[in-house]
Amino acid sequence: MLGLSRSSVATAYDLLRAEGILDMRAGRRPVVHCTNLPSPRTVQGGTTTPSDRGRILAQDPRAASYQRNTGRLSPGVPDEAQFPADLWAQTLRRVARQNHGDEAAYGGYHGAHALREAISTRLASDRGLRVSPGQIIITPGTQASLTLIAQVMTDPGDVIAIEDPGYLGARASFMASGARLVPVPVDDHGMQVSQLPPEARLVYITPSNQFPLGGRMGLDRRLALLERARAQNALILEDDYDSEFLWHGREIAALAAHGTGCEWLYLGSASKALLPGLRLGWMAVPEPLVAHLRAAHRTMGLAANLHAQLALAALMETGQYRAHLRRIARLYQQRGMALYHALSTVEGLHVTPPHGGVQIGAILEHAGFETACLTALSAAGYRMGRLSALCQQTKLDGLIMGFASLREDDPARLAALLRAVFEGAPGI
Repeated sequence: MLGLSRSSVATAYDLLRAEGILDMRAGRRPVVHCTNLPSPRTVQGGTTTPSDRGRILAQDPRAASYQRNTGRLSPGVPDEAQFPADLWAQTLRRVARQNHGDEAAYGGYHGAHALREAISTRLASDRGLRVSPGQIIITPGTQASLTLIAQVMTDPGDVIAIEDPGYLGARASFMASGARLVPVPVDDHGMQVSQLPPEARLVYITPSNQFPLGGRMGLDRRLALLERARAQNALILEDDYDSEFLWHGREIAALAAHGTGCEWLYLGSASKALLPGLRLGWMAVPEPLVAHLRAAHRTMGLAANLHAQLALAALMETGQYRAHLRRIARLYQQRGMALYHALSTVEGLHVTPPHGGVQIGAILEHAGFETACLTALSAAGYRMGRLSALCQQTKLDGLIMGFASLREDDPARLAALLRAVFEGAPGI
């Protein structure tokens, strides 16, 4: 009657029996147990209205940053072609074939001991920060770390000082906690410490390579910020963003390395060195906060994949991670400088030479061109960021341009596209 095969009819009966709607026994006709099922079109009840907290969580400050969802040279994105795929696959296969005892269950929820030990060693040798493996907590990334910290260290209405312009991921994490965000302007040397609000409970900074403008905070300002934090009982959240890719001279120690008490908390990740999709980040935490953050880390379910952790630990222990960083740092330097030299020839655009990282901030000297520039770049397949969307009180128009995946013809093409916008030409 229905034009169905016998197997389809049998499958339908099996599903109805599994749902408890039919009672089926051999040699007897099926018995219907439930006859008052509502029509799907008339089902009422339930709620589709999020809570006040849900509405805050559902806000995406990144939405206004881009003209398109996908595209080339997106800021903050490494070159996937440089990912050591064969080495990673070999290492991952090796660690996956091993037994890991309690860590394979829930015993290593806060991070595999091998990775926490490797990071502890690297922080001491490369960043001057001496912490024990027990002070390291592994998370799925820097934004997950910031979300965890904000939930543990603030109450609704508490003040968090953030850079202006600054990282939208941090803004999203802090907004979700109900904190009040106070923007602090930045200059060529990072956050202006003199403008720090006295009531700030947390201070978020990217001192090694300020995102998005690229300034590096000098030692004198780092020490001043630490002193200010001690005086007003604030906690500095040091996001050591792109510290692996610093090209000019030897980088000074991490800001946290100069701390004398509990005024700092250090954040890092493998997102730019390897890939964001691996979801591997870490925090170095002052000893008095370890137990609190560990408990919340477990409560919020922010564990990272065990095998990925162990593969990264193996690369760090053998020196292969460091060799990979040296190789891609040289490549990114060449690409970053190529983009800088091309953009510096465009009148109406202010750029400074990048000293590291995977993106460059270009400030428009005249207002009113930001959307036109982004539209032209988007039409050409690029996914650049809108600088004004990263600002709160600071008024800047501009473009955030990634260069990790830069091709040989990109610099000249980008410069030509922007010149066409400024000159009123119809396009290239």
